Amino acid sequence: MIEFKYAKGFVDEEVYQRVIDEARTYVAKAEQDDFGGWVNLPIDYDKEEFARIKKAAEKINQDSDYLVCIGIGGSYLGHRAVIDALGGEKGRTKILYAGNCLSTRALERVVNELGDADFSVNVISKSGTTTEPAVAFRTFKKMLIEKYGEEEAAKRIYATTDANKGALHDEAIAKGYESFVVPDNIGGRYSVLTAVGLLAIAVAGINIDALMDGAAEERAALISDGGAAAEYAAMRNVLLFKGFDIEILANFEPQFMYFNEWWKQLFGESEGKDEKGVFPASVIDSTDLHSMGQYIQQGRRNLFETFVEIAQDYAGATVPKAEDDLDGLKYLEGRELDYINKTANAATREAHIAGGVPVLEIVMPNIDERSIGGLIYFFEMSCALSGFTLGVNPFNQPGVEAYKTRMFELLGKPGYEK
Repeated sequence: MIEFKYAKGFVDEEVYQRVIDEARTYVAKAEQDDFGGWVNLPIDYDKEEFARIKKAAEKINQDSDYLVCIGIGGSYLGHRAVIDALGGEKGRTKILYAGNCLSTRALERVVNELGDADFSVNVISKSGTTTEPAVAFRTFKKMLIEKYGEEEAAKRIYATTDANKGALHDEAIAKGYESFVVPDNIGGRYSVLTAVGLLAIAVAGINIDALMDGAAEERAALISDGGAAAEYAAMRNVLLFKGFDIEILANFEPQFMYFNEWWKQLFGESEGKDEKGVFPASVIDSTDLHSMGQYIQQGRRNLFETFVEIAQDYAGATVPKAEDDLDGLKYLEGRELDYINKTANAATREAHIAGGVPVLEIVMPNIDERSIGGLIYFFEMSCALSGFTLGVNPFNQPGVEAYKTRMFELLGKPGYEK
């Protein structure tokens, strides 16, 4: 459920309705795009590969204490977002992440964490030549070979890559790695529900059938005319036209930190073109109320907030009783922490509205596989419709190559001489 009433006072209703009508027309455009494979993915995916993903996850759980997931951007943010949002790994195998930066310290931290433990690697790269994951793959492949020998090491490497070509595809064929497909018609930031994300998610003990079911249910709700996704896309654009050019995704559960990061990539990389786009930012409250809260409450009025809230109550920790009341918490004794957290959420929303911040609310029924799958699909559809409404291509990323070209010049890569 998404609520727009706290933002409608900032925009002209007639204009908003007109933009909604425009956004609705882009559902078919997204579905027909060369990179629109994600639109029907929840009901039209490779069932044979899906079964192989589950089988590979079972093997990894049996023979590995760790799975090192090597990838950058959409090749790792999506599954890390899902795993963290659903409370982390459920069984023996823990997930470590590498290849998402060029930091020596970050690489050493993963190596040190592994120690002498048994591990496998899932390297995720369509080309196999992206610098960050390629460097990390060399490192962990060498470790596997030194620990297990070449034959056994090959059985512990899972390559998620192009179906027909590329350096990693060719190596997987030559070395006999089990491989899964990065679809040609789905860009990285939209790929979490493909093999790009599903292997790590399955290894973490998460029900990927329920995840896909949730996405399929959301697709059914949006596929005809965009539904609430078109309304959200329209509101973002109308607010942008009114000068609100920063969107803050806010929630009160720290386990959504990487979901926020995935959301920021999704919208930032999709819309940040031609000097256009809403800048995506995020907070985890109530923590960030003690840092960013002041700015949101009384800073420049160029931002709006989208709150992600959880409807179901979560029974758990309560405030203990104490003989004295030195900390002034007697009025909270015996109350559940989840109730207090939800109250802080409501109070924050009301304070920011009173402070002149347009606020949108997205309410999830619960934090489970079905709800997360639905939320992923909702944001993907919203992002596509929002980008088209803005007048940009939401499926390309031409500016990403700029830093790479300059880096290759400075490092002396052949073919990139200045």
